Amino acid sequence: MERKPASGSLRNTKRSKKKFLEAVGKILKTKGFTGLKVNDIAAKAGVDKKMIYIYFGGMDGLIDEYISTQDFWMQATVEEVEKYKPQINIDGQSFVEDMLLSQLEYVYHNKEAQKLLIWGLSEPRKALKKLTDAREENGERLFKLMKETFGERLDEFRAVMAIMVSGMYYVNLYASMNGSIFCGLDLNTPKGREYIKRATSFLVKQTYKKLQK
Repeated sequence: MERKPASGSLRNTKRSKKKFLEAVGKILKTKGFTGLKVNDIAAKAGVDKKMIYIYFGGMDGLIDEYISTQDFWMQATVEEVEKYKPQINIDGQSFVEDMLLSQLEYVYHNKEAQKLLIWGLSEPRKALKKLTDAREENGERLFKLMKETFGERLDEFRAVMAIMVSGMYYVNLYASMNGSIFCGLDLNTPKGREYIKRATSFLVKQTYKKLQK
């Protein structure tokens, strides 16, 4: 019987922390990172703002924990990346195409991911840098698996991927923030997005045709 109060308190703490983290995400989606204020977060969470300092040590701790919980880009272990090796060796072109198209759709439909991308370009923050570094580490593991395919031209493949990924980020952010028409294509319509997908597939195909050894 003596353990129940402690157990209940722990559950309440977890529940309240979750409310704060969810509140950060909701405000980030609607107002962006400039809208992340103590009073607004507490009001959205429905929890006394002083608990932010008790649970997280302050706003910086809360924001950093929120960022660390996000998994918009595959936070994969070495073992998890290794499972893709057979597919990459058999049909790497399809693997890369599927990966890019999945990322294109994920960022388009995920407002929090969009806001984090903008935030990462707007403000130097250790937690955001850590998220970026983790993404780069995961990407590097995949690139190493492609060494057999591209050999000495692997860095050329990296450059193509850098342009394609950044381009997909941009068209998604543009469609969401400043309008839908870009280069004459309506990026918020199925037809417009289908052209982007076709172009992605075409570029991947040409990259493999030109660069694989």
